[in-house]
Amino acid sequence: MATSVKIILRKKQNKDGSFPLALRITKDRKSSYVYLGHNILESYWDEKNHRVKKSHPNSVRLNHFLTTKLAEAEENLLDLKTQKAAISAKTIKRKIKGSKEASFFAQAQLYLDSLKKQGKYNRENCDKSRINAFKEYLDNSDIAFQDITVSLLMRYRAYLRGEKKLAEQTVVNYLTIIQTVYNLAIANQVADIRQYPFGKDKITLKAQKSMKIGLMQEEVLALEVLELPHNSYMHHARNIWLFAFYFAGMRVSDVLRLTWADFQNNRLFYAMGKNAKGGSMKVPEKALAILKQYKRKEPVHNLVFPDLEVIEDMSDTYIVQKRIAYEIMKLNAALKDVAKEAGITKPLTMHIARHTFGNISGDKIPVQMLQKLYRHTSITTTINYQANFMFKDVDDALDAVIG
Repeated sequence: MATSVKIILRKKQNKDGSFPLALRITKDRKSSYVYLGHNILESYWDEKNHRVKKSHPNSVRLNHFLTTKLAEAEENLLDLKTQKAAISAKTIKRKIKGSKEASFFAQAQLYLDSLKKQGKYNRENCDKSRINAFKEYLDNSDIAFQDITVSLLMRYRAYLRGEKKLAEQTVVNYLTIIQTVYNLAIANQVADIRQYPFGKDKITLKAQKSMKIGLMQEEVLALEVLELPHNSYMHHARNIWLFAFYFAGMRVSDVLRLTWADFQNNRLFYAMGKNAKGGSMKVPEKALAILKQYKRKEPVHNLVFPDLEVIEDMSDTYIVQKRIAYEIMKLNAALKDVAKEAGITKPLTMHIARHTFGNISGDKIPVQMLQKLYRHTSITTTINYQANFMFKDVDDALDAVIG
């Protein structure tokens, strides 16, 4: 159905007897109104020609103003049609009127608010710091989307590499959040896709492949046999790390959320938090030995490990993720000391448990089985991940030349 934009005298009388001039936007028989900030008496309005009568003392100026506003509205409507955007009366109104949320950092706040509502603390926390870094670069001032140009982003990228000394993948992450917010603004009809600074011949963002280094089998053994006081936090951190390793490098966020009900008939049943992919695994004897250390009467929330027992409501995903992030920092800090005690020079963090399983398994386990163990949705993800730890072919090729 046709869309129309007209100037009308809105029949909502003011206290002084005048009526407001407005743009009426009609689409699919639904209308929205944009008030133009001028009011006149009904006797001065030419209803047939949609203009102010000559008898009004400022008719020439008012009619010029109305003609300009109507032309702007029709141009905005044409823009929306050109972009093949979903057009409604309210969408056109928002395009014409503009929005307090049309600036970059206003849209960025909407994005962060959305993450918080979804309970995604980790994403919100990381992306908030990246958004704040961009704001700091702009001297804490806001910026319109049309001013986020290719040249600006190239200068920002150089600033992150040079002055901030950030790694290339970190730089990509900082630019990606700008792209994400820009995409949101386009979806919200507050940014013009024609001014989009990302893509071919503009700013391209490509994830960098990072090195994944895990422990060797003898280093895991060194952790297992290390004597630590049973009531110490270092002992607890070592237990959590080994437990994650024993279950194919289970993510620490999943380890800390395990409940006793997840263990049935010497099997662990759980769904991975990252992609909700479920499954079960036999509980290894070494993992059973760790579980016995945490048996206690009436554990809070029936949790296996006590790290999250301070949380009142485990259904509040935002609070749970926030607490997990805090506990991971504590565990990683303790693991540094554990590594020193065990004589391990490689970085020892909770995430290294996953890399360690990949490193030791190498090419010994079929990739289809590894996909099940890792809980990857796509086998391609498993192949790409495991490629970080499969060195035999490369080593044999090198030996064939220099051996």
